[in-house]
Formats: sequence, structure tokens, C-alpha cells
Amino acid sequence: HVQLVESGGGLVQAGDSLRLSCVASGRPWGSNSMAWFREAPGKEREFVASIGWSGGTKYYATSVKGRFTISRDNAKKTLALQMNSLKPEDTAVYYCSARADDVPTMEYYKYYDYWGQGTQVTVSS
Repeated sequence: HVQLVESGGGLVQAGDSLRLSCVASGRPWGSNSMAWFREAPGKEREFVASIGWSGGTKYYATSVKGRFTISRDNAKKTLALQMNSLKPEDTAVYYCSARADDVPTMEYYKYYDYWGQGTQVTVSS
């Protein structure tokens, strides 16, 4: 069973940057695609970005493309999300997730097998 722990959330102003991190532990670990999702109050959990096992395949939600960058370090079992030019509408709880296989094209949260506890990101205007 894979455990995921996020960190790096906080309160920032519009236009600021923030970097989220996620550390994975447990088994099985290998050839897992990973993703970031976010959930704002009263809204369904939505896809932010995903990355394949090798790191060469990445997908982004239209709303964050050009501002957010997803990356991973398999040796350290870490996933990161660099968020630049933050907007108030980016305010949400951000979740790290992983699949049991390497299919980074999945953008629906129910297709992911493992989840972190979430980290709050609040962007003030």
C-alpha cells in the first residue's frame, strides 16, 4: 500500500509562487503515474496536472497551463508542483495522488488509487 504525504501549502497573495511537495512510501512502488488534484469548497475534486513514470509525459488542466509545472524524482519518491502567478481561483485543498500503473492520461479523480491527506493553498487578492 502506497502512502502519500503532501507539504508546502500556505497563504499567499495573487501573483506569488508556491511549491508543493509529495513524498511516497510503502509498496508497491514502480511504474506509477502521479497527479495533483484540487478541491475547493462546494466543488468536485478537479484535475490539475499529471506525470508519467519517466517524467517525460505531462498533462495540465487548461486553467493552470503555463503557470504550473509538475515534476517527479523517482529515486527520492517525490512529486512536486511549482505554482507561479497564483490567482484567487487557485484557492483549494491540493491532493497528491498515484495510480497503481503508468497511465498519466487519466484526469478523473476516481481513476487514482492512492491519495495524500491534502494541503491547503489560499491565494488572497
